[in-house]
Amino acid sequence: MPEISRFFGIVIYMYFDDHQPPHFHARYAEFEAVIDIEFLTVLAGDLPHRALGMVVEWASSRQHELSENWQRASSLKKLKKIEPLR
Repeated sequence: MPEISRFFGIVIYMYFDDHQPPHFHARYAEFEAVIDIEFLTVLAGDLPHRALGMVVEWASSRQHELSENWQRASSLKKLKKIEPLR
């Protein structure tokens, strides 16, 4: 599971050749959620409210980069790191 970003204890990653729809995974402590890239909604799992808010804030300004990484992962190409939330 290639890590593409990390901030405030949250790890963002994608799997290679993963199932549709385009999404990323976010892990915080023992919590994990799968987040849709287009709609920024939780597809599976859960995160604490504050952590989810930070993930959505981060992803909302990085959707293009996330989509590009999804395409790269689908083609089994190396993923690019994405700037963390500051």
